[in-house]
Amino acid sequence: MKKIAVLISGSGSNLQAIIDNTSNGFIQGKVSVVISNKKDAYGLERAKNHHIPNYFISFKEAGTAEKYDAQILQLLEKYEIDCVVLAGYLRILTPKFIAQYENRIINIHPSLLPSFGGHGFYGEKVHEAVLEYGAKVSGATVHFVDNGTDTGPIILQDTVYVANEDTPKTLQQRILRIEHQLLPLAVKMYCENKIKITKIESKRTKVEIV
Repeated sequence: MKKIAVLISGSGSNLQAIIDNTSNGFIQGKVSVVISNKKDAYGLERAKNHHIPNYFISFKEAGTAEKYDAQILQLLEKYEIDCVVLAGYLRILTPKFIAQYENRIINIHPSLLPSFGGHGFYGEKVHEAVLEYGAKVSGATVHFVDNGTDTGPIILQDTVYVANEDTPKTLQQRILRIEHQLLPLAVKMYCENKIKITKIESKRTKVEIV
């Protein structure tokens, strides 16, 4: 059974989806630790409610991104983590972190990447951009994390239609519902070794579900 770490910054609704799907046996894995960069993140309460070890790490006290990530890496080593899930985690990981967990860091993004991804595209800002552009379809993407921002190999995607009356908030809520299905499914497939990563060019990779 694979050991999962979940990194959060906010309410932790995607964390809850993972916890629920490990508890009911859908995911053959265990959430071993939850780590937040925000002291008041409600996701920490969710972890406490399920008796999952949880930590707030202060970036201000760490001082640099490298020292901050080093503290997280120490925790991941302590709990012998196999897979790291970013569930609304609003920090960019350092190259050392990514290298140490290459192809073992899974992120959820609230758009159909590569559209509306990259620097500055997070939370409601993504949905604001989708509506401003006039896109008729949006959705969510689960992908592995690489050294770019939202550029890693795509694992799964699902779509929602954008309604004329949509606001960033209503679009966000509909996409959250599919995130809560998509992310647990990707974690399930990872834990069952059903995700294969192959290089298609010197600097590009793709994901196959086996």
